[in-house]
Formats: sequence, structure tokens, C-alpha cells
Amino acid sequence: MKKAFIFPVLIFIIFSLFGCGDESRPVDQKKQVAVQKQQQKVHKETESVKKVKKVWPFDDKFSDDSELDDNPTAKNFILILDGSGSMNETGCSDGRKKIVVAKEAVVEWSKNIPGDANLGLIVFYSNDWSVLPLSRGNRDEFMNMVKNISASGGTPLSSALGKAYEDFTRQGQKQLGYGEYTVVVVTDGIANNAQRLSEYVNYILTYTPINLYSIGFCIGEKHSLNQPGRTIYKAANNPAQLKHGLSEVLAESSTFDDTEFK
Repeated sequence: MKKAFIFPVLIFIIFSLFGCGDESRPVDQKKQVAVQKQQQKVHKETESVKKVKKVWPFDDKFSDDSELDDNPTAKNFILILDGSGSMNETGCSDGRKKIVVAKEAVVEWSKNIPGDANLGLIVFYSNDWSVLPLSRGNRDEFMNMVKNISASGGTPLSSALGKAYEDFTRQGQKQLGYGEYTVVVVTDGIANNAQRLSEYVNYILTYTPINLYSIGFCIGEKHSLNQPGRTIYKAANNPAQLKHGLSEVLAESSTFDDTEFK
């Protein structure tokens, strides 16, 4: 009796094991396929996020932990002044050195910058730099730095523009991207690396709201910063035209009405 009972039981156990195994496989496979699809979906979403370029000024490379600016719609100006050796020449300057005329014009221009605007300065001369970061209460310091410039050396315009971009990006983060940002370049020569300068200009104009306003002092219209429809460029062939060109920077800026943000 015992043997007769054990034999059917063994057959039932074996059948159950094999039977359950055959029925459970499709269920496991379905789960595995579902998991794989979910993983693929997550991967695609992750890759798509990586491809999205962060909107300026929220660039991790120039993150700033400073507090937000109390005036998020402030206007910002950075003046790049060419202090290269050619600025010691007297062409277009009524017999005076171009650097002397340029310094006078820049100092006069700075006096008309609105008090609630941020002003910065980048000067290359004697193979060195003088840099004044963007700020409001720095007008005296700005004028003193300009007055102490003596011209010599090359024309690293692309590096100067890169410094301006970094300063604007940090300030832009403080203003959450609001406000106005204008680079003003006063130069009398071609950049040391025109191709690199062109790349900087194209990047800034493509990915940021930064305005590029340039004055070519005694070099005519042919300059890599002169890109009609993209940059604002003025040719100055005498001291009066240089001063007028600088004054037009503020005239252009005044056409921007930021009250809609307030």
C-alpha cells in the first residue's frame, strides 16, 4: 500500500516541477522585456537631457555663489580698451597719440553711465591686463585706471572678449538672466588671432543676449568685429567721431525699455 501511494505522489511532484517551470518562463520573460523597455526609456530621456544646452547665463563653468543682485534689470557695460603699441601713433588724432585721445574720450563717456548701471573695464597694454569687475560704485576707480594706461604690446582682443563674457555670465546669474549687457570695444588694430576672435563673436551672438558695440579708431570699416546685422560697428577717423561713437552706445541702450520686467 505504501509503495502504491508513494509512486503517484512522486509523479505528481515531478509533473508539478516541470509544469510550473514551463508556465513561469513566459511570465519571467515578460517582466524582463518590460524592465528592458523601461531602462531604454530612461536612457533615452537621460541622453536627451544631456544634449539640451543650458540657457545663458546658467553655465556651471561660471557658477557664482554670491547673492542675487538687488536690481535684476540693471544695465551692464564693459569697456574693452586697446592699449597696444599702435595706439602710440598719431594718425587721426590731430597730432596727438591715439591712446591719449582714446583715454580722454573714454573718461568722458564713463561720466554719463547711469548711476544704477554696472560698469567694468578690460584693458590690454604692455603685454599685461588691467581689469575692473562690474560694479556700480566704481566710477572714480574706472577713470583712474584709464588715465594710468600707457600703450605698448600686442592686440589680444579675443582674450579680452573672453574675459568680458565671463564677467557678464557671473553678473547675469546674479540677475537671473534679466537686464542688458553691452561690450564696448575701442581699438585701432586687428586682433592677434582673428579666427579665434571670430569664434568668440559667433558664440556670444548665438548663445547670449550680449550686445557687441565696437569703434574702429583710424582703421576704417574692415574689421572682424564689423558684422552688419549682428554687431554695431562705428568707424572713427578723428577725436570727434570717437567721442560721438561712444555717446551712441548710451543712445542705443536707452531704446531698451526694461519697465516691463518691473
